[in-house]
Amino acid sequence: MAKISVVAESREIQLAIELINLGARLQLLEAETSLSRERLLKLYKELKGVSPPKGMLPFSLDWFITWQPNIHASLFMSTYRYLREHAGISEIEAILKAYKLYLEQTAPGPEEEPVLSLTRAWTLIRFVNSKMLTSACCNVCGGAFLAHPFDLRVRYVCGLCHMPSRAGKTRKASEAARRALA
Repeated sequence: MAKISVVAESREIQLAIELINLGARLQLLEAETSLSRERLLKLYKELKGVSPPKGMLPFSLDWFITWQPNIHASLFMSTYRYLREHAGISEIEAILKAYKLYLEQTAPGPEEEPVLSLTRAWTLIRFVNSKMLTSACCNVCGGAFLAHPFDLRVRYVCGLCHMPSRAGKTRKASEAARRALA
């Protein structure tokens, strides 16, 4: 049996704690740390007070292409790429730092969930690394936005420069607007 350094194990536990506090699912924890499933379950229960959610991870390329998720995922992806290119940090460190910056910039309300969860952000990196998703440059603003790799991108216009007619017209948005007027 190989001996594991106490310092290395401590780093793994700290990474797992940070991931759990940001909402990571168990599958993400297992993939990014060398801790056993049992230890991760115990750590998750200790931190959150409940067992981790069960079920499959989100796996839909199309979710990242729809209007609002595309904007949020593209913002996260741009930050992640910048950190990977210029900060000289590991992939998981870049994901964590980019996700924290994403949360700071989008600042969901106290009762709201962020549009992009940490698990979806991690999944996004997997999709981009496997070339299932790529970036397209908007011809209007010049921003980089996520797109399917085989979509035509010659005259691409992003969802911010050309908003869909129903953008922002959800039940939640109309209720918030009604409360603001009251």
